[in-house]
Amino acid sequence: MGGAAFAGFMAIWVIIAIAIFIFSIYIYWRIASKAGYNGALSLLMLVPVVNLLVLLLFAFSEWPLEQEVRRLRGGSAPMRGPIVTTP
Repeated sequence: MGGAAFAGFMAIWVIIAIAIFIFSIYIYWRIASKAGYNGALSLLMLVPVVNLLVLLLFAFSEWPLEQEVRRLRGGSAPMRGPIVTTP
């Protein structure tokens, strides 16, 4: 009887752990997307040492979103691609 209860507890624990895991990947995906990076960058959070490097990238690099805002406000960020004007 005790083995069945333990198996049921473990099954519930595994389901909860998987749900938390999926939710955390979703959160990182949203953060990367809102910062202007590809959301798939969040999958690197699964790799043990690389996840620290990704967090450092988010914390200390200039986000593509910040570069775009500076460019639109007339700052000194270089523009990507050619400037096309119509006559």
